[in-house]
Amino acid sequence: MNICMKWLVPLGLLIAFGFGAAQAGEYTLEDLYRVGMQKSEKVRISGENVEIADSGKYKALSALLPKATAFGAYTNYSEDKRGPSGSLIQPDTQSVWGVRLDETLSLSGREFKSYSLSKDNVEKNRFDFRSFQEDFLLSLSLAYFEFLKARKGLEIANSNVERLTKYREAARTRLKAGEITKTTVLRAEGELSGALSDQIKARNFYESSRVFLARTAGIERDFEIREIPVAERDTAPLDGLKEKALKNRPDVKSVETQVQISEKQVDVTRGAYWPSLSVSGVYTGTDQSPETASYNKESIWGAVTLNFPIFEGGLRRAEVRESESRYRQSEFQYRDFVKSVNVEVENTYLDLIAQKGIYKSAQDQLAYAEDNIRAVAKQFEFGLASSLDVIDANNLLISAQKLMADATYNYQFFILRLQRVTGYPLMEFVAGTTVEEKKP
Repeated sequence: MNICMKWLVPLGLLIAFGFGAAQAGEYTLEDLYRVGMQKSEKVRISGENVEIADSGKYKALSALLPKATAFGAYTNYSEDKRGPSGSLIQPDTQSVWGVRLDETLSLSGREFKSYSLSKDNVEKNRFDFRSFQEDFLLSLSLAYFEFLKARKGLEIANSNVERLTKYREAARTRLKAGEITKTTVLRAEGELSGALSDQIKARNFYESSRVFLARTAGIERDFEIREIPVAERDTAPLDGLKEKALKNRPDVKSVETQVQISEKQVDVTRGAYWPSLSVSGVYTGTDQSPETASYNKESIWGAVTLNFPIFEGGLRRAEVRESESRYRQSEFQYRDFVKSVNVEVENTYLDLIAQKGIYKSAQDQLAYAEDNIRAVAKQFEFGLASSLDVIDANNLLISAQKLMADATYNYQFFILRLQRVTGYPLMEFVAGTTVEEKKP
């Protein structure tokens, strides 16, 4: 029994302090990116569109290849029949088998154009998938920064409760010494009660943000975030950012590809006016019992057919007009999308400049509020400041801390958002940032 306890106690400590700590994963933003891209069902759903488009390419290729068909038939007649001369014209049984090879192509080459169009469609879906991935990473970034805001808000609420608790105790001490009235203590009690209520709200928001981030990234709820601040960065000129966005963004390339697809579709539909050429080759084997006079054991034949549709009720003309309208529509959509991208880049650029200014202003405001609360707290202890001075200083500090947290994480988010709207891959940007900040 003593030997068992000797080994069980260290084993229990190892599980409690070793394995237990390892269960809670610690993630940076880059880690969340990697896990999210692997586990997100939405990313996988979008990825299947590429597979579907790739299957469409092989469907278009099948129209270019000949069709081979094997056939066979067995016929059992009720009786054999003979002609007036006594020759057998219907056997008791007959078996027919063979192989048929058919190829049909339009003289306009529309099948080749359809195959080229299907490859463009695959490329378009790949651009759409890349764009969806970047949008997913940006939404994951937003959830990440919202969680950091919530965590910082909980820290602010906890420190506020701690400060107001000390303020209440100091007020009680001064009341016993007869330096202040009871209303000051009651005011301190009321402020502390309000702080405790804010603490509960902050904790609830923190837990909600934790659940949402875990759901978005596809990780367990029991996780820790290792924050790696993004350093301030110089912003390139706006015109250069717009040019970069139109050149690099996958959704812009997707719209460009759609214009090419619509243009090729016009040629495909116009090809319906051209005749089609069909080539067939057939091998047939026959077995009869008994054999008829016209029995042919096997035959091989080929045929060439030219089909030219003359009138189909205006279907071809309607299809051509429709494809031409879709082509013009895709051009208008591209022009509109380019304008939207330019506006999006400009708005994000202006937001980033504004957030950078707010961030620097919040740093100064927080430094002032921290110095002010320390000075007022000391003055209150020695009776040189009133309770209102303490409450005002505390409220100023809380506002400055919240402003600093919001400004910090908003600034970092808009740095990532600017990368997204200009077409820079977020995974590469965050990984590059992480490497730079790990350097001494």
